[in-house]
Amino acid sequence: MRAVTITEPGGPEVLTVVDLPDLTPGAGEVLVEVVATAVNKADTLQRKGFYPPPPGASDVLGLECSGRVAALGEGVTDWEVGDEVCALLAGGGYASQVVVPAGQLMPVPEGVDLVSAAALPEVATTVWSNVFMTADLEPGESFLVHGGAGGIGTFAIQLASALGVKVFTTAGSTEKLAVCAELGADVTINYREEDFLTVVREVTDGRGVDVILDNMGAKYLDANVSALADDGRLVIIGMQGGVKAELNISKLLAKRGSVIATSLRARPDAQKALICADVVEHVWPLVEDGQVSPVIHEVLPLADVARAHQLMDDSGHVGKIVLKVAD
Repeated sequence: MRAVTITEPGGPEVLTVVDLPDLTPGAGEVLVEVVATAVNKADTLQRKGFYPPPPGASDVLGLECSGRVAALGEGVTDWEVGDEVCALLAGGGYASQVVVPAGQLMPVPEGVDLVSAAALPEVATTVWSNVFMTADLEPGESFLVHGGAGGIGTFAIQLASALGVKVFTTAGSTEKLAVCAELGADVTINYREEDFLTVVREVTDGRGVDVILDNMGAKYLDANVSALADDGRLVIIGMQGGVKAELNISKLLAKRGSVIATSLRARPDAQKALICADVVEHVWPLVEDGQVSPVIHEVLPLADVARAHQLMDDSGHVGKIVLKVAD
């Protein structure tokens, strides 16, 4: 099989496509012939040597893919050879084959082509599990997502809007904010020119927002807590703004607030299977009726993986960057 490997930790130039031995599914696993995969921030961190795969996972990059079932491991009965699927992975997506626990496969939503489907698993499971399963965001509440023009942000805006939530978002340019507004964001904030906490307080008459999804970590911690409403929930899923910050416990207690830090990649397979099943039940119908769609910045061939990573590093993209592996 063809796969992308890292010659040594570094920039996009360390990525190379090589031939590796074909894979065989074990018990409870499915072999997928990959049609497309997508680039995530975690992939760039792994490329730099900062985010190793969980024990037992493939060291090939790639946290999601789409493709066709090629073989079934012992005990798998829910899928058939030839099924078109997309999958949440702990690694291995930048390849022409990948082995996946059966519970982490999802059918391709009706109306979504197989290449575009590669842009769905990571964002759909991340947003649904964190914002709705963990933070319990409800219709009529308010929600702030940082980095609204990225893959997670563009999906979170659409999903929350479709479910009757008032959406606030931050982004770094007028052009990106315009896209966020088109996707359903009610309040857009240019973080280069405005203070998001000030805007949130002004728009909500000092109340704050019910749920925040944050990829910045330390840099935004105090302002995020200040932006929470009473009984608000802050979910931290990234550390782009650092790992250490001071938390004002008094401020959090006064709001009865919650600060939750989660990750998806290293969760047990059983937890991932539950999340995938919940996404298929609750999110896929919204995708199929057009209320939520994958936002794709560009589709590149697998051979252009270095360029795809450079696009991610430059942060000028809107939505997802997809790598096409096969037809």
